[in-house]
Amino acid sequence: MRIDLHTHSTASDGTDSPSQVIAQAVTAGLDVVALTDHDTTDGWAEATAAAREQGIALVLGSEVTATAAGVSVHVLSYLQDPTSAPLADAMRATKTARVTRARTMVDRLSEDYDLTWEDVVAQTAIGATVGRPHIADALVAKGIVTDRSAAFTAMLLPSSRYYVRHHAPTALEVIELVLTAGGVPVLAHPGAEQRGRVIDDAAIEELTVAGLVGLEVHHRDNPPAQVERLTALAARLGLLVTGASDYHGAGKPNVLGENLTDPTTLARIEGRAAAAVVRA
Repeated sequence: MRIDLHTHSTASDGTDSPSQVIAQAVTAGLDVVALTDHDTTDGWAEATAAAREQGIALVLGSEVTATAAGVSVHVLSYLQDPTSAPLADAMRATKTARVTRARTMVDRLSEDYDLTWEDVVAQTAIGATVGRPHIADALVAKGIVTDRSAAFTAMLLPSSRYYVRHHAPTALEVIELVLTAGGVPVLAHPGAEQRGRVIDDAAIEELTVAGLVGLEVHHRDNPPAQVERLTALAARLGLLVTGASDYHGAGKPNVLGENLTDPTTLARIEGRAAAAVVRA
């Protein structure tokens, strides 16, 4: 069974609609796919209808923005109750902060490049929240950089002078909110060194005490040394190990199914969740 537990659609910063993500997952030969857009559940209804039509199992979730030990991190929330107000409110606040942050970054970029807020909005799907990937797409469209990856490397990483931090709850708070919503919290790509600083073992241990259930170990942004470290840490702390593509459509080179999750791990996630996997 081929299970990919991390994808994005136009509901956040992917280039495929939720139904297109499902269609691409079927084409890629997946048996199960998770839709985990940033700080939203807006794509769930469309993805659910498409999954039932296409005959593929769907794990509904979100990738929730957070901070831990002064580092920006992401917590994958699987199978939570979308009507849980505390989690929904926190994600909504983060989305609002993303827009303010994006405007400030565009203002800084416009001092050196021919880039406007309207250019960025033109690259953002209706209903999606403007974020760094959309700024990257605008830079590509204007011919300033060749692709999203180049935009992030040159201009949009935390070390760049154009970068702006934005408000996000702590990972401890997010884990509590996810658990309250009946969801299962898994730390996304925790060894992604090229994105900036990563949290250490002590920080992950603290999150585990708070209720963290798993680590996304098998991800293209976790280098081999980090995969080894995270695998050992998960074994020591009793955490689940997941794998996924972090697919964004044409927005990133990530390929559906390039990293997978074991079926027994998915069964354990579903066993702890408020909601069930959508099956055709």
